[in-house]
Amino acid sequence: MSGTVELVGVTKRFGSHLAVDAISFGIGSGEFFSLLGPSGCGKSTTLRMLSGFEAPDEGIIRIAGQDMADVPPYRRPTNIVFQRWALFPHMSVEANVAFGLEAEGRPRAEIRSRVGDALALVGLSGFAARKPGQLSGGQMQRVALARALVKRPKVLLLDEPLSALDLKLRHQMQIELKRIQQEIGTTFVFVTHDQGEALAMSDKVAVMNAGRVEQIASPQELYDAPATRFVAGFIGHANLLPVTVDGVANGLAMVRLGDLHFAAALRETSIGDMPSGEAILALRFERVRIGAGPAAEAAGAAGAGVARATGVVRQMIFGGASVQYVVGLDAAPVEITAEQPHGAGAPVFAQGTPVTLSWEPADGRLFKA
Repeated sequence: MSGTVELVGVTKRFGSHLAVDAISFGIGSGEFFSLLGPSGCGKSTTLRMLSGFEAPDEGIIRIAGQDMADVPPYRRPTNIVFQRWALFPHMSVEANVAFGLEAEGRPRAEIRSRVGDALALVGLSGFAARKPGQLSGGQMQRVALARALVKRPKVLLLDEPLSALDLKLRHQMQIELKRIQQEIGTTFVFVTHDQGEALAMSDKVAVMNAGRVEQIASPQELYDAPATRFVAGFIGHANLLPVTVDGVANGLAMVRLGDLHFAAALRETSIGDMPSGEAILALRFERVRIGAGPAAEAAGAAGAGVARATGVVRQMIFGGASVQYVVGLDAAPVEITAEQPHGAGAPVFAQGTPVTLSWEPADGRLFKA
């Protein structure tokens, strides 16, 4: 394992609470790397250990090849951008950005040059004389970013920096953050609980749960090939269906859901070679096709390929670009959600409408229950 950032067996406890549980991974130079997970999973604690604001109880943290065990925060090759911008309200934008360089005693000409470059990078060249109170939320976040980048850290740490912004501005800042990171080539370590942010910006994502890393992969791999049941349920939207595996044939599992029998593809990262038993089928909403009325072959037979099930629409959820249908199945006491694009001639199914659902064997992912 190597890279700009290395964590080896890092553990952190707060009293009896195990916040981070023996995690190990590396972050490559110039990567946009996100720590993603629900509240309390250990992602912010991990970031604080990287910054030096918390010390690990066990394990090693290296940054740029140097063990950080005895290195205080102000001597680490890192800088941090917080959720709240923590700008000095009485100081101009220029003075806020220059503050760290002045504290280091840098020459005045160097400070002016580096502050000008940092403000240009974040698109605020014309705002140097303004005070934070004269800026929008997005502009204040850019000032905080410029203040962190002006010191030219090897690693920039970002602790949910966009969560205080409104939705549209957050999307704009996602694009800007990725542009800036690609332009300067600095390693970014980004903490978020928002999977959309992580998937949109990251080169790699570490999904954390209960202090552990469940999977590290590219956004597309996380979405298409989740390694654990938790990742399958946390990334995107998926039906998690309790099924019974009756056997395996020709690389397919013969699966039973109530009175419904169908095939599901096996993958080495999911159910492995388990021949039978209780399992969970993760089936993404958009992989489930929905059509009007019952079909003669809806019951499906094991090994028949495409799975088909009849049911009734219990709820229609309009989401603008897409519509979700919560369907109660006839063959089992469960509900399956199907999602389809809105418009472009797509039919609309009202509550109470009989429908048929279908999906391919490869659309589901099996995990041990």
